[in-house]
Amino acid sequence: MTDPSAGAALPRLMTWLSPAFPVGAFTYSHGLEWAVEDGTVTTAAALTTWLSDILRHGAGRSDAILLAHAFRAAAEGRAEDLQEIAELAYALQPSKERRLESGAQGRAFVTAIADTWGAPTLVDLARSLTPDPVAYPVAVAIAAADHRLPLADTVEAYLTAFAANLVSAAVRAVPLGQTEGQRTIRDLVPVVSVMAGEALNASLDDVGGAALRADIASMAHETQYTRLFRS
Repeated sequence: MTDPSAGAALPRLMTWLSPAFPVGAFTYSHGLEWAVEDGTVTTAAALTTWLSDILRHGAGRSDAILLAHAFRAAAEGRAEDLQEIAELAYALQPSKERRLESGAQGRAFVTAIADTWGAPTLVDLARSLTPDPVAYPVAVAIAAADHRLPLADTVEAYLTAFAANLVSAAVRAVPLGQTEGQRTIRDLVPVVSVMAGEALNASLDDVGGAALRADIASMAHETQYTRLFRS
């Protein structure tokens, strides 16, 4: 493990979770593309509501809880618990394309980290889970734990990047202007902060979702005739 100073933690999180990091996040819409086509999300206000619900009641919330628990298990050397959390995170995906979204990004993240920054616990877990991948939030968690980054900052950065990526998808799919997209990200900042804080105090029994329309949208996207995104 490495032990960066407080000043070094932020650049690592910004790098790993930036659109330039090679996980292919820009190719996924989390079912949002279908919500645009069926008329549910056609304005910035509707997008803010849609994403707020996902953060509060859907994958945003569940991913944050799983990330927090995976981080602690990795940091404390609890290999068996870590493997169980990783398996749970991958099994919880509600559709074929959401499974692809989390798994493919997780696999790409493992490869990129292993080839650049290094994260021995993450690499070992990825080998033990083969042929299944490490789900993306778990992969981020373990890399952050290996580098001894602050857990609270890692959870908040992950959720911020998650929301920003879906806003970027909406800018292309709705379409929305760049300014409206940035306003949406601004309006989601308080939601991200609250959910990140809640995730730190949640148990694994609290994992679960009620963003049913988003889950159904991801299922419908599988048969959408014309698509820009992989999910």
